[in-house]
Amino acid sequence: MNQQKKKIGIALAVLAVLAVLFAAVYFFNRPQGTAGEKNIEVAVIFGDGTSSNHAIKTSEEFLRGALEQEKLISGEESQYGLFVKTVDGVTADDSKQEWWSFTKDGQMLETGVDSTPIADGDHFEITLTSGY
Repeated sequence: MNQQKKKIGIALAVLAVLAVLFAAVYFFNRPQGTAGEKNIEVAVIFGDGTSSNHAIKTSEEFLRGALEQEKLISGEESQYGLFVKTVDGVTADDSKQEWWSFTKDGQMLETGVDSTPIADGDHFEITLTSGY
């Protein structure tokens, strides 16, 4: 019985060390914002193909802050951050399987608006997309 308890204790210690290592790797590799004033461009492409362009001057470090500063987005909070439902006054229609796609220079973002860092000169596109 002592041998089994010893193995369980070792396994728990290894798991604790691994958890600390994963947390440290995330902490040092998480997206970092850039401090200071910056100018970014945001193009909003609507379902009918029309678009609106927004030049944003901001000191925000992440995309959400810059977009909210301009009152361009709104949505619902989720466990992953803001789920954007409305952009530039247009709300995605769930019954039509519509959603807002966020890209940077044409490349799909791998992070949500809460954790997408911005830098001076960045160009983002927000496109109303249909179909899941």
